[in-house]
Amino acid sequence: MSPLPNRKLWTGPTIGFLQSQDALVNGGWWHDEHILEATGEGIEKEEQKAWKGWWNEEIVELVEMSIKQDDALTVLLTGRGEHNFAEVIKRIVASKKLVFDMICLKPQAGPNNQKFTSTMKFKQAILEDLVHTYKDANEIRVYEDRPRHTQGFREYFQDFNDMLLSPNAPTPRKKINAEIIQVADTLTTLDPVIETSEIQRMINSHNTAIRTQNPMHLLPYEIKRTVFFTGYLIDPQDSLRLSDLIEIPRKAENGINFLANSILISPRPPSTAILKQVGGFGHKQRWQVTGTGNYQSRIWAARVAPVPAHSSIYTEPSFPIVVLALTRDSRPADSNYIRDWRPTSKDESLIFETTVGEKVQLRIEQEDTDHDFDRSYPDLKRPHGQDNERPGRDRPFRQGRGAYNNNDENRRANGQNNYRGGFQNRGRGGGVGGNGPAGGQNRGRGGGPGRGGGNRGGGSIRGRGGRGYKSLDDIGLGNNRYDANRDRGYNDGPGYSGNDGYKASFPPLGGGDGAGDGGGLSY
Repeated sequence: MSPLPNRKLWTGPTIGFLQSQDALVNGGWWHDEHILEATGEGIEKEEQKAWKGWWNEEIVELVEMSIKQDDALTVLLTGRGEHNFAEVIKRIVASKKLVFDMICLKPQAGPNNQKFTSTMKFKQAILEDLVHTYKDANEIRVYEDRPRHTQGFREYFQDFNDMLLSPNAPTPRKKINAEIIQVADTLTTLDPVIETSEIQRMINSHNTAIRTQNPMHLLPYEIKRTVFFTGYLIDPQDSLRLSDLIEIPRKAENGINFLANSILISPRPPSTAILKQVGGFGHKQRWQVTGTGNYQSRIWAARVAPVPAHSSIYTEPSFPIVVLALTRDSRPADSNYIRDWRPTSKDESLIFETTVGEKVQLRIEQEDTDHDFDRSYPDLKRPHGQDNERPGRDRPFRQGRGAYNNNDENRRANGQNNYRGGFQNRGRGGGVGGNGPAGGQNRGRGGGPGRGGGNRGGGSIRGRGGRGYKSLDDIGLGNNRYDANRDRGYNDGPGYSGNDGYKASFPPLGGGDGAGDGGGLSY
């Protein structure tokens, strides 16, 4: 199971940016072998335990059965690049003692020096060679976890069999019974610190490469933080306990966003005095629920009091509350309209602990020498005289409906996503607790993630000097949020001088001789 970019860690457009093959010189998330090597505890430790917990064991069992079957050809087919993933995939497969007849990775060019425009085109080319090489085979089973590819394979083999019935069929063979099985896709992510370190390394390599040679006129990028609000953050387990305090009308259940993840300190950058009053980032504060209430069955909240009662606290509004849930056409500020607070019973007077912190997501933007205005908070405007829509910038989320602690950072009031153009990502992000996002809109412009696809003004880079390597220290650590020492130190530039050739050589059926003889990759 390959890890995906963490939706709680990155803004929506940045998720799409990372997965785009054309955004970074090295091809981004799916074309960088170090992302796969960083899975779990890292390749050195995971190899020793055969990546336990990272496999779909049902598929592993089917592979083992196929390997034992003498009249079956067992093939691992992936769109991962041949030149940078061959070694790591061999190590992963060998650790599980899976001996495939063929392991096929995507080359830079096909047998006739053709370029494969997509992973699907590459896989179809391999499958066509397979079914024509083994012309007496009467069935093929393909296991695929991407729904679009599943449908694509079904359509491909339907067309393939139809073509065989044509008098102009290029190669005579009987029809093949193709069964395409959709495999459930399990979402997994890297450790957030490791993931951030790996993305910073990718950006460092990208920036170094385009300063030496840049035929595609790509832009240099950097990681920046988007801070949605400062608050007393609630642990996910306590969030569940708090959510149990309310009963949602059955007719409204499908349109409810459950929150219960924070007590608001400030939707703006807190002053030094406020931070001192609340004890600073990382300070622990206990609370007790004193009452619950709702407004027009649209928003539900709990009033709380600090424990001990003389604790130094600061909240907005003046009395501390936890927004527990709200309808999609409501916003947390509507909790101010609640007038009828029902005192809690002794059993309902929960006591829970919070941590002073920020709701943060990271974003990737065009590198900028203008660092005096970080645009960390969504309700701030750039001062006059500064360009508020510079090329490649990813506009931070605005303070809209459900703004300060809406779990779904990409949802509008009607529940729809709000991406336009550029690198799109239409998935739902967010999560309860931790460093999850806040709501509102995120509409970027220019050559980076968000709306648009390139540079205004001919793509020139303004005010650019000889800036090169950046570390995580340049992001803004805050409360030691990131540990630069955790970076693996990969700083190799992209590019590959090897000869990625395509070899359509196929092994005999049975025996698993292809990958088990030490060299044994067939492409």
